[in-house]
Amino acid sequence: MSTLKISKVSATLVNAKLRNWVFVRVETTEAGLFGIGEATLEWQPLAVAKRVEEFSALLVGKDPRDISRLWETMFRYPFFRGGAVTMSAISGIDQALHDIQAKSLGIPLWRLLGGLARDRVQMYDHVGGGDSAAVYGNLEEGIAERVAASKADGFSAIKILAVPKTRSIDGIAPLGEAERVMHAAREAGGPDMDIMVDFHGRTSAAMAIQYAKVLEPFHPFFIEEVVGPEIPASEMARVAHSTTIPVAAGERLFHRREFLSLLEVGAISVAQPDVCHAGGITETMRIGALAGTFGASLAPHNPLGPIATMVNIHIGFALPNFLIQEVMRGDVPWREDIVQGTIPIIDGFVSPPLKPGIGIEIDERAAAMHPYVESEPIQWTHADGGVAEW
Repeated sequence: MSTLKISKVSATLVNAKLRNWVFVRVETTEAGLFGIGEATLEWQPLAVAKRVEEFSALLVGKDPRDISRLWETMFRYPFFRGGAVTMSAISGIDQALHDIQAKSLGIPLWRLLGGLARDRVQMYDHVGGGDSAAVYGNLEEGIAERVAASKADGFSAIKILAVPKTRSIDGIAPLGEAERVMHAAREAGGPDMDIMVDFHGRTSAAMAIQYAKVLEPFHPFFIEEVVGPEIPASEMARVAHSTTIPVAAGERLFHRREFLSLLEVGAISVAQPDVCHAGGITETMRIGALAGTFGASLAPHNPLGPIATMVNIHIGFALPNFLIQEVMRGDVPWREDIVQGTIPIIDGFVSPPLKPGIGIEIDERAAAMHPYVESEPIQWTHADGGVAEW
């Protein structure tokens, strides 16, 4: 296979309601050898798909096994670095290149990444929260029912959205709502359930500190994205230093240098790169190693599609300071129809995948049944009409 070359790079869009999954395919000159990846980016799928195809000019004719050089080629040669669209495209292609490399060697991806660091990976269920009132008529009731369902399915860890729409400085009402939602989740999950709370970047540091004090008695596993990604690291550190709850962040960061500023000031205990945005497997492994240098854990962000979930599982088996993996189960009923070969979650854990590469295949016919559907970002406003964080 010394003459193995990339012959084509393409992207396919599959509708998943809130978002459209962006699946990447890198084909080679060897018959039957190709790689898949995922580059899903909320509300910008067409731009990402186009960017994936634009990278063909830099990749076709190159050896797909030279992953490090191809990553640097995609990152550096466009001159203007980074950004959500470009880094998502790089991420999907990078995953596909790793898939090709592992398949060419006949080994599962985790073996290529260094072998097993553990025997099983813990998964946590994302149960949401923001739409519970619309579905159930009562936010606390909806959260409780979803948490109970996750527990019944064997999960011992879940994530909720307990923090409501919040102004930069707000009153007691939203704090009370967060407390009630967290209480409902704790009651439904029981004392041993690990409950993560996603702030979704909705709060200022000042309000995040108040929310953390309200949530502390319920012992969250961690609180996530307590301020937006554009806020200085010192502000997130102010929150982290004011609470006993570990702070996590990173889903909207695109390079290890952005994580470095948070780690240096003690702003996070848990790094959350998204393998579909942060530069794929190559950069996520680098971020994991960087986090480990500061004694921090890795818990990759992942409300995306089935390919991303499997890629993260492989990373979880190979990375020593990996903590826990997010999975989105309830986005669309056709999730499991689109791919074949996913690993079953048993009692909240998965075992090492054994098939070569990422280990899953896209059912092209099933994917074609759910073509791209244009969607708009969720748009929240405050009572005065000002733009609110979703």
